Amino acid sequence: MSSATAKVWDPLVRVFHWGLVASFAVAWLTADEIQSLHQLAGYAAAALIAFRLVYGLVGPHYARFSQFLRGPRTTLGYAADVVKRRERRYLGHNPLGAVMVVALLAAMAAIAGTGYMMTTDAFWGVEWVEEAHEILANLMLGLVGVHVLGVIFASLAHHENLVRAMITGRKRAAEIGDVT
Repeated sequence: MSSATAKVWDPLVRVFHWGLVASFAVAWLTADEIQSLHQLAGYAAAALIAFRLVYGLVGPHYARFSQFLRGPRTTLGYAADVVKRRERRYLGHNPLGAVMVVALLAAMAAIAGTGYMMTTDAFWGVEWVEEAHEILANLMLGLVGVHVLGVIFASLAHHENLVRAMITGRKRAAEIGDVT
């Protein structure tokens, strides 16, 4: 294995990632306790998602959705390869990681949306909005768990620390057979 590294995650992607982690954690921990901080964390998450959607279209190579979103055939093929323990290493997000990115963004956007709805006159005290908000938050917590397990699995399978990569922005340089 080479000790050379490649720049993959730029500072804005990393700040977005850890900012979203922090905003969800703060919102989760302050739910029903510190409403002003809970709402602030929700607005921060919404702003981060808006940023990421734009950055996914105009950002650098590995930040772009077009770089990592794959079609169903490729994604299912990758999943089958994971089961057989023969998946290729991707320098950016692998196809299952891309699905997780979309799921996390969609869930967080829906949480922020229902949270905002609860602050409006039209939806204040509407039970289904409150229930949807809570269900989505619990779904998000489950998605975070699956995401962490996926990161651990991929880190072990490809002998690299993906958490460190999301801190430093660098991963092991591409080798023969890797997808860039």
